[in-house]
Amino acid sequence: MTRRAVVKGVGHYLPERIVPNSEFEKTLDTSDEWIRTRSGIERRHFAAEGQTTSDLAYEAAKHALDNAGMSVDEIDAIVVATSTPDLTFPSVGTMLQKKIGMTRGFAFDVQAVCAGFVYALTNANALILSGQCDTVLVVGAETFSRIMDWEDRATCVLFGDGAGALILKAEEGSGDNTDRGVLSADLNSDGRYKDMLFVDGGVSTTGDSGKLRMQGNALFRQAVEKLTSTAHTALTKIGLNDDAVDWIVPHQANIRIIQGTAKKMGVPMDRVILTVQDHGNTSAASIPLALSVGVERGQIKQGDLIVTEAIGGGLAWGSVVLRW
Repeated sequence: MTRRAVVKGVGHYLPERIVPNSEFEKTLDTSDEWIRTRSGIERRHFAAEGQTTSDLAYEAAKHALDNAGMSVDEIDAIVVATSTPDLTFPSVGTMLQKKIGMTRGFAFDVQAVCAGFVYALTNANALILSGQCDTVLVVGAETFSRIMDWEDRATCVLFGDGAGALILKAEEGSGDNTDRGVLSADLNSDGRYKDMLFVDGGVSTTGDSGKLRMQGNALFRQAVEKLTSTAHTALTKIGLNDDAVDWIVPHQANIRIIQGTAKKMGVPMDRVILTVQDHGNTSAASIPLALSVGVERGQIKQGDLIVTEAIGGGLAWGSVVLRW
């Protein structure tokens, strides 16, 4: 028998404020059509004044616990993926730990920008496989609206705020690719590409949080190739190919990247979970948000083989293959 990390619950939260593309027409030289055709985004959610990343994480975590029918006392650890923490420290994870009333175990953050949830999920899986934990709450949460340059029409129209969460629990499997749970993962990074996507501030440089900067065209060229490659690597590790995939649940950055990756993998778009039109790019929150929405819609069902893949600043990219 083989120990597996199986998804037991999923949940998400989006701030109340919905911002349609038309709202940007008031302050920028842009239009709803311009944004839609280049990104696929129609609207996004922005956190309210005073609403923090840990607040969003808390709401998503509550929904995941309810969905799993579990109590907080069953959680051994929390892993939060975020690039927009409430404070420089302590971690959003420990803040979330307090908010959900968890007084045992441990919590920490993972920072890999838009690839953060893939990294967090891989770390949570390792904690379970090693026997360190039996049950792990994994959260992706972001308030990217806090680091936007509202005069840069190429970036500020793309991002949104939100959170998604899932709960992994140890179960015994047969050890082959028919098992439920996380089956394989592939993580990568290359710091030579830092200037393609970064924030121009920080504790040891400017002393403030800074604003997001992106070379969109250059990043697009890297994204499709790297996302396809990492997905294939993760599938190959468990002896599967693209035909076995029931759903791709990609990082929701740009519809063109999503379409390009699906095409290179030979997976039709009706087997891709799409939320980018409603959420924009929520960075590390986008994959767990899409997973939760996919379950809510009735698309993702138990036994489905899912590939998640993402790329973000660093550059950092990777994928996880799991059976729901």
